Amino acid sequence: MWKQYINASSIEEVLGVLGEKKASARVVAGATDLILEMERGVRKGIETLVDISRIPGLDTIALDEEGWIHIGPNVTHNHCVASALLREYAYPLVRAAWEVGSPQIRNRGTVAGNLITASPANDTISPLMALGAHVPLASTRGSREVALQDFYTGVRKTVMAEDEMLTDISFPAMKTSQRGTFIKYALRRAQAISLLNITLILSFDADRINAASITLGAVAPTIIHADAAESFLVGQVLTQGVIEQAAELTQQAARPISDVRSSKSYRENMVRVMARRGLQSLSARSEKDDLPAAPILLWGKSNHIVENPTPSSTINGDARISTRINGVGYEFTTGQEKTLLRLLREDAHLVGTKEGCAEGECGACTVYLDGVAVMSCMVPAPRANNAEIVTIEGISGEDDLHPVQQAFIDAGAVQCGYCTPGFVMSAVKLLEERENPTKNEIQQAITGNLCRCTGYYKIVEAIDRAAHHQEGG
Repeated sequence: MWKQYINASSIEEVLGVLGEKKASARVVAGATDLILEMERGVRKGIETLVDISRIPGLDTIALDEEGWIHIGPNVTHNHCVASALLREYAYPLVRAAWEVGSPQIRNRGTVAGNLITASPANDTISPLMALGAHVPLASTRGSREVALQDFYTGVRKTVMAEDEMLTDISFPAMKTSQRGTFIKYALRRAQAISLLNITLILSFDADRINAASITLGAVAPTIIHADAAESFLVGQVLTQGVIEQAAELTQQAARPISDVRSSKSYRENMVRVMARRGLQSLSARSEKDDLPAAPILLWGKSNHIVENPTPSSTINGDARISTRINGVGYEFTTGQEKTLLRLLREDAHLVGTKEGCAEGECGACTVYLDGVAVMSCMVPAPRANNAEIVTIEGISGEDDLHPVQQAFIDAGAVQCGYCTPGFVMSAVKLLEERENPTKNEIQQAITGNLCRCTGYYKIVEAIDRAAHHQEGG
């Protein structure tokens, strides 16, 4: 793992470290990809992690006077999902962010990190490229701005230098004459990597198209434009015949491969199908119909913003991690090179938080970090310094179970029990956020939690029971 972890307090501090350490240092905010790669031993040579997650002002979404939207490097996927500004002026990005992982992952993973990871299957790259995004890159040598179209050089490769930091994501806000959507096709409804994804943004003059932007993910080494389809659509009206021809041209742009998740031919066929569906939804003005008006975030009553950012601190092998867990202060002289999950279990001896997959797939390790639900297997332990953490041990009172815990017993929602702490943590945070959730909202809340024993019916019933108990029903 890493040897040094820096909780940075300013961009200047970050750039100084990158300038000194270069290839041996990495900037992290969510760290949802990097920490897994380091845990598996597939990412070598990284000795220093520079955590920017508590630098003030980097988690904002704003519209400037020129009509450009700016997204800070600490903006998470759930920040995008919750943003009224983005829903109005950048809907395809909101839709893509909503499709990422689970609530716990969306609470950690950042849009900037998604771009920098540079996988052609990453969901937010496609809408941002279709929107015409730019990314400023800063170093101690100065700064430059790169169009996202020119940012990628291959699979997981970008033009970023070793000493550069991405400081912003900017793009023009969509106009009232524009409509757009994002569609993801995957092997399951949640917690899935794209087999392919597509973003379509059309500009209209009355019913006639005067500009088109169509981008495709997971069908080429980088995100690509369907140039021929874009050109064809200009001057057209979205009749069914036009839609079919544009879908065919979009398919021709794809250059997919066969892998364990899909064959080349299947991906090619689905590009045409997804393009047709997207264009039909834009024609019918139904592209926003299936996105919840108030999506479940698992923020509870939190605004997902750290009100009192930690001062700069460097955690090496001999440095202490000072934190509060379940309202109790802890000082750790060990665990500096671990995940938060392992710190809780091995050093704090709080074993209620379980390890199921250790890669953010199962939700058994769900805890609250500074008020929001996260998967502790994807959080570096030093991020706990000066943080507030709640585990399953902190949910119940001294003498009574939490209503959610009791409801799980009463409804028979517990079999082997291994996954139960994670489900309970998600459910408790849901009921903080939504007093009387619908069945669909309950299902949204537990998309990041897997159970091998049940069909989920009893789990949903238990959460519904707890909600009624909370209301006094």
